[in-house]
Amino acid sequence: MAHALEALGVDVIEAGFAAASDGDFRAIQRVSEEVRRPVIASMVRARKEDIEAAGRALTPAARSRIHVVLASSDIHLIYKLKISRTQALEQAHAMIRLAATCADEVEFSPEDATRTDPDFLCQMVSAAIEAGAKVINLPDTVGYSTPRDYAAIFETLHARLPQVACVTLSAHCHNDLGLAVANTLAAVSAGADQVECTVNGIGERAGNAALEEVAAAMMVRRDEFPCTHSLVLNRLCATSRLLSEIISFGPPPNKAVVGRNAFAHEAGIHQHGILANPLTYEIMEPSSVGASDHRLVLGKHSGRTALAQRLRELGVELDAVDLDAVYRRFTELADRRKSIFDQDLLALVSETRTRLPHSEKLTELEQAAS
Repeated sequence: MAHALEALGVDVIEAGFAAASDGDFRAIQRVSEEVRRPVIASMVRARKEDIEAAGRALTPAARSRIHVVLASSDIHLIYKLKISRTQALEQAHAMIRLAATCADEVEFSPEDATRTDPDFLCQMVSAAIEAGAKVINLPDTVGYSTPRDYAAIFETLHARLPQVACVTLSAHCHNDLGLAVANTLAAVSAGADQVECTVNGIGERAGNAALEEVAAAMMVRRDEFPCTHSLVLNRLCATSRLLSEIISFGPPPNKAVVGRNAFAHEAGIHQHGILANPLTYEIMEPSSVGASDHRLVLGKHSGRTALAQRLRELGVELDAVDLDAVYRRFTELADRRKSIFDQDLLALVSETRTRLPHSEKLTELEQAAS
């Protein structure tokens, strides 16, 4: 998977949490050895033992990053960490300085940033930059934000902390309200330089911002997002499929960009438009993201145009009268059957031409299907 991400063109691979287990440690170490172009990162808590373990795992990396995470919202400080704001500032500062001695660069995340008091968030970010963090990530840890909320955080930091101009600002969004991609794009519009995504949107709870959706949105709406990146977009679908095989869990059929139905059309109006000009109902070419060509799904909502097209692909040309007759019987069959296959279409054509009685023909088709 790491090799696939490198081929996809991602700039940073967060390969695991070195202190979590021996397996994660070895995985980070092996990715560091074998994958050379991207920065390889390990996430850590703001603890000495976590940071030192990450530094050891990342030793083989061509370019290494330690990603320090420490909560900043009061609900996390009080109930989870049981420390004060002052203690959090001191801990973040000290651990970022330590991490800077163990890797090429340090990223800092004030966890639950979107529910953090804005004044204290500015203090945390200022302390992290002063300690040596080169990337400041603002996590919407629980998927709480709306696009306007999230953009405002980036705008506030730019307005109140001139030093953020010297670091990379990063977005990290969860999908609890289904807004992870929208929030990520809002952050880009508000000055984010890096976006943290996952293939197929996998992640904690409802998942993270889906890399393929963010990338496709930036491609299609270049007018809104005139950004550059290194992604090889026509590898998106292949990368999605590989991940699905590895984790034995694929995206739903209606998943944007990489879902099985992302470029499928059943409604007759849509099918007619697609056959006339794909741009009528597709905002991007399937090949641009590595998908196969658009697919016309024949069902009860399909029209004569799509039926005639599929029959031509099967080598059958019908005049208007025969097409009308086949289409009538096709819609009757589609009302009874969820899926219509090529052999069904050919049977309809054959039986229409031989003019078998209507009831006999439908009975034969249903028997053939069973």
